[in-house]
Amino acid sequence: MANQNTAYNPVPSQINLPQLEQEILDYWQKIQILDEVENIRSHSPIFVFYEGPPTANGSPGIHHVLSRSFKDVILRFKTMQGYRPLRRGGWDTHGLPVELEVEKELGLSSKQEIENFGIQAFNQKCR
Repeated sequence: MANQNTAYNPVPSQINLPQLEQEILDYWQKIQILDEVENIRSHSPIFVFYEGPPTANGSPGIHHVLSRSFKDVILRFKTMQGYRPLRRGGWDTHGLPVELEVEKELGLSSKQEIENFGIQAFNQKCR
C-alpha cells in the first residue's frame, strides 16, 4: 500500500503538455534559472557552442528543428558534466544567400547589373 505522507503530487492521466511547458518556463523565469546556472558554474571549465544563424532564404525545415534540439541537448549534457556552457549565436555566415535573394528581389542577374544599380546601394539593401 502506498504511503499517504508522500511529497509527490498525483499525476493526472491526461496532461496538457503545452500548459505544463508554459508553467515550467514561467517558473524558470521566476527563479532566473539561466542566471543561477551561470553563477553556480562561474569557476567551471568553459564549454562554448557556436551556433550559426537560421538560413537567410527559404522557410525553416524540420532539419532546423532537429539541429536546434541536438544543440540544446548537448549544452544541457555539458552542464550536467560540470561545464559552464556559453551559448553563442553565429552571425554573417549567409552572405551569399542574402545577396542572391536581393538579386531576385531587384531583378538583377549579373555582376554588371549590380554595378549599374550601385554596389553601395546593393550592399545597403543586403543589410
